[in-house]
Amino acid sequence: MILIVNKYLLGKSFKGVSLWPFVILKNSELKDDFNFINHEKIHLRQQLELLILPFYIWYLTEYLLRLIYYKDRFLAYKNISFEREAYSQEMKENYLEERKFWAFLKFV
Repeated sequence: MILIVNKYLLGKSFKGVSLWPFVILKNSELKDDFNFINHEKIHLRQQLELLILPFYIWYLTEYLLRLIYYKDRFLAYKNISFEREAYSQEMKENYLEERKFWAFLKFV
C-alpha cells in the first residue's frame, strides 16, 4: 500500500480512495485513522482478488444498478457489496488475516 496525500485529486465528498496499489487521502490526519485505513486495505485486497480491472468494472456496474434501484447516489454507494464488506469489517483489527477469498460475495 502506497499512501498519497493530496486534497486536489479527490472530489468534495471523498475522504480517500483505493486505486491499487495506492490509497489517496484528502488529508494527512487520515493516516492515523485505523478504521479508515483498514477500510481502504480491504478494498486493496478486493481489487487484487479480482485482478484489479475487473474490480472496477464490477464496482461501477453494481453502483449503476443500485443507483437505478435506490435513485439515490449515497444509498447506491453504501449498498455496493465491496463497500458493505469494508464498512462492516473496518473496525476488526485482524480481519484481513482471517478473511476468506472473495468474502465480498457474502454482501451481494
